[in-house]
This record gives sequence, C-alpha cells and structure tokens, in this order.
Amino acid sequence: MMANHSHGTVEGPDDGGASGGRADRILLAHGDGGLLTANLVEEVFLPYLGGQQSEKLLDAAVIQPKGCGRLALTTDSFVVKPVFFPGGDIGSLAVHGTVNDLAAVGARPVAITAGFILEEGLDLDTLVAVVRSMGQAAATAGVRVVAGDTKVVERDAADQLFINTTGLGEVLPQADLAFAHIAPGDRVLVTGTVGDHGVAVVSRRRGLAFDTPVRSDSAPLFDLVAPVLEEVPGVKFLRDPTRGGLATTLKEIALSAGVEIVIDEERIPVNDAVRGACDILGLDPLYLANEGKMLLVVAPEAVAPTLQRLRRHPLGATAAEIGVVQAWAGKGELWLRTPLGGTKRLDRLAGEQLPRIC
Repeated sequence: MMANHSHGTVEGPDDGGASGGRADRILLAHGDGGLLTANLVEEVFLPYLGGQQSEKLLDAAVIQPKGCGRLALTTDSFVVKPVFFPGGDIGSLAVHGTVNDLAAVGARPVAITAGFILEEGLDLDTLVAVVRSMGQAAATAGVRVVAGDTKVVERDAADQLFINTTGLGEVLPQADLAFAHIAPGDRVLVTGTVGDHGVAVVSRRRGLAFDTPVRSDSAPLFDLVAPVLEEVPGVKFLRDPTRGGLATTLKEIALSAGVEIVIDEERIPVNDAVRGACDILGLDPLYLANEGKMLLVVAPEAVAPTLQRLRRHPLGATAAEIGVVQAWAGKGELWLRTPLGGTKRLDRLAGEQLPRIC
C-alpha cells in the first residue's frame, strides 16, 4: 500500500493541464491540495509504485511482518517557505508531520530517518538551528532519528533546504481504522481550531503583522489521540487535515468511504485572529493547512466520551463536533451548512491558495 500525503490543486483554463486534464509539466499547483496532485498520484506514481491500485490511500501504510505486530510506515517531504515561521520551522515541522501521519493510523512513532537537500551557500547557522529544532521536536514526540543523508546542490537549484523523512510506528492493538467502517449517522469531530498554520506561514512570507499574532499549530498528536483509541469504542477513522485543509480532507474521506458529509460552519472552531487575517488576505480557513489538528469520524455514542477525553489534553481543549455522515448518494459529496440556513457544496482545493505550506 502506498501512503498518500498529497491533495493537489486545479487552476483555470489554458494552464498547461491544471484545469483537470493531463499536464505536460509540473506546476506549483501540483503540491497545493486538490485534483492536480490526485491526478499525479493516480497517473504517475500508482502505476509504477502503488501495487494494487484498488487499495485506498492512507496517511501511512500498515504492514504486518511475520512474527510481530502491525507496523506503520510513512514518508513525506518538506519544502515550506519561509524556513522559519511563527510557532515553528522546517525542522520541527518535518518531525510533527511525520509522526502525525503515523498517529492518523493509530501508530506510536518509533523511528524517523531524515534526508536533507541543501543549497550551496546556505548559512551554517540556519542549518544548525533547523537541526537543533528537529532534535528537540523528536525528543518531545518520543521518537528517535535513526538515520539520515545529506546532499548539496548548486546555488539556485533549491531554496535554502528541503527535508525528506520516513517514519516507522507500532500500531496500537485497539486501532481499527478504515474507510469501510464509516457509516451514515457517524459524527465528524476536529481536535481544535483550523487555519492557524496557514496564516502563520503566509504572514511571515509576506511580512505582515496582525494585531493578534497567529502562531502555527505544529505539534505531535499521538499523545492526544492514543487515549481515545485505547479508551473509547466506536472511533472509525482519523486523518490530519494538512495541505488542502479541512474541506479537502473531508471531501477525500467522503469520496473514499462512499458517503456524504455535512458540516456546520458555525461549529467549526476558527480563531478570531485567523478569521480576520483570512478576510484581509482573501483566504478561506477551511482550505488552509493545519499541522497540529486531527479529524475523527466516530459512532454517535462515542461523541461525548471522545470529546471529553480530547479536551483533557492541552492540544484538544477546543475540540468540537462539526458534522455528520449522511447516506451515500453516488458522488461522495461534502456540504457546508451556513449560519443563514443554506447549504453549499464544497470540493477539493482548486487553485494555488498557498503553495509550499509544509
């Protein structure tokens, strides 16, 4: 099974294939969250690397070697611009993104490998700061960086530095998470406010200052979700809404599970500062990346105990129930119920709302 971390994007017509057809070149939109990266995965990577194409794409692949329990394996690359942003940097982000993909399949992180692509001329103090931050993040997450590699490319062949990681984890015995478990009547929960990471990165990138500073939510999530998996029956599915944000992630869940999902706009937690920044910048918080939040699909009877358990952890203090799974209608639709009582259809992220976000 091939793990999927891509959400792709779509641009307008006459854009080299970004409107949904096959592109003849790689665009920035291929990495943003939506249809283009989905096309790239399906047309380029799966035919050669994916094995059985009928398998669902999850955040990490669960494997079961002979003689031991289930393991989870994931890989990811980090190209965030700028390298340092309020609340984090590319080093800590690389650790958090990797261990959170493991957490999304119920796996305790065990080990990480790290590959560094460094641009000629990179200031050594910058590299030291990033590596130090990465080590601190790994220690906090309880995971070891066990192997690494470094390559240097010519000046202007990269943008300071990129990091690639592989993460290995042990799947909790209680974790039984699959699209197939999701059924009409299940509820959708989110562990906290959305859009913080996206606004934090774009504010630093554009040199903006807001009255209330916004910090990235980048954080390791295993200690938040593990007690829920261990103590609360009825947890059906987890997914961290990174690139493409909450809306793109839920749309993908609806498509893969063969259900419709309706979310309530008024119930979705968004910080006032994030909402204000989005109004100024013309961004939609539902499509902004998050690096310290998890979406959960749970049975109706599991809502109260799940929220109670999540809110006992600092990272789950603003956890909320935001939607419901509806019966299948043939298209895997995602709907947003507005404060005025209307309903509108949401799709995967289209366009380059914020490239190089992680």
